[in-house]
Amino acid sequence: MLLSVALILVVGMFMGWLCRKIKLPSLLGMLLTGILLGPYVSNLIDASVLGISAELRKIALIIILTRAGLGLDLTGLKKIGRPAVMMCFVPATCELAGMMLIAPKLLGLSLLEAAILGSVLAAVSPAVVVPRMVKLMEEGYGTKSGIPQLILAGASVDDVYVIVLFSTFTGMMQGETVSVMRFINIPFSIFAGIAVGLLAGRFFAVYFEKIHIRDTTKVLLILSASFLLVVIEDALYTPLTFSALIAIMFTGVGLQNYRKEVAERLSVKYGKLWVAAEVFLFVLVGAAVNINYIGTVGIKAVLVICGALLFRMAGVLVCLFHTGFEKKEKLFTMLAYTPKATVQAAIGGIPLAMGFACGDVVLAVAVLAIVLTAPLGALAIDSTYKKLLKRENR
Repeated sequence: MLLSVALILVVGMFMGWLCRKIKLPSLLGMLLTGILLGPYVSNLIDASVLGISAELRKIALIIILTRAGLGLDLTGLKKIGRPAVMMCFVPATCELAGMMLIAPKLLGLSLLEAAILGSVLAAVSPAVVVPRMVKLMEEGYGTKSGIPQLILAGASVDDVYVIVLFSTFTGMMQGETVSVMRFINIPFSIFAGIAVGLLAGRFFAVYFEKIHIRDTTKVLLILSASFLLVVIEDALYTPLTFSALIAIMFTGVGLQNYRKEVAERLSVKYGKLWVAAEVFLFVLVGAAVNINYIGTVGIKAVLVICGALLFRMAGVLVCLFHTGFEKKEKLFTMLAYTPKATVQAAIGGIPLAMGFACGDVVLAVAVLAIVLTAPLGALAIDSTYKKLLKRENR
């Protein structure tokens, strides 16, 4: 296990550095590291590490979402209003609709199978998008218009919506009836997550004011509370639940609202944690990618992914109508909303495990979507934000 951890960190960081030197996103090097070290190529990552891969990736997401919350300025997001809400649902819905139009013709899937494939692919990757939007907010690019805040909020909610759709479509494939409560739970879990997070943030603000402890201890306390929120969400089997990841981000927002100076210091601490967490996240996402499936779908899968992404980008454009954003800002938002990675790695193999006839195709297209869109989407963000967004004078 220790050898696996060492390989993940050393090789992952080296490959990330190598990619940065040739002007490519570091996550590409980390994804390649995971693919090469993973069970489908050299099998150098110990089974004990792979066994807790999902938990380690979730810890990394918790770290970056908390950091995002600690730096998220809600005033810019409130000004945007309607488009912020639409970005949570419309782009994913458009991509799903596009997949249901394209996939039956190119991949020979039924309409329901295409819906399952669409729900796997329709989630944007917070692992790719969130750290980049945090970077933009720190550097002041697009913050006056609220672009990073808009994308950050949308990417966090988008996953909740898509995963509910996925569970609904797979249930229909197994003969279950469509549950209205699942769709009622989408807005409920989002607002409940926001409420829980703001309450937790308020609690920590009061606690840190009354009890003077080191910032490192504060980080450990917030991390522990975040882990508990995830455990509680997983343990709930009630029709109505809350989104733990949204609650975790809004814990940071709540703390920032009441104790801004503490939030700024803790954001720096979380930034240091992210250095290691990012490596684990993308290397383990890469390790979950079975490249052997890519050859089974060919060029048609590439066309399906590209076609669905065009529908997604059109959905983003619809959200931005009558917003006052400049054309460059709209173009950036459309590009920034394309990367896939974490959700696809987590659920791409479920239809195959359930024994669905479309399982092989869904997994293969999910793998290909990660390999194509994660590095290309990250590259699009990194290479265009200085050209397409205005920098706020500080």
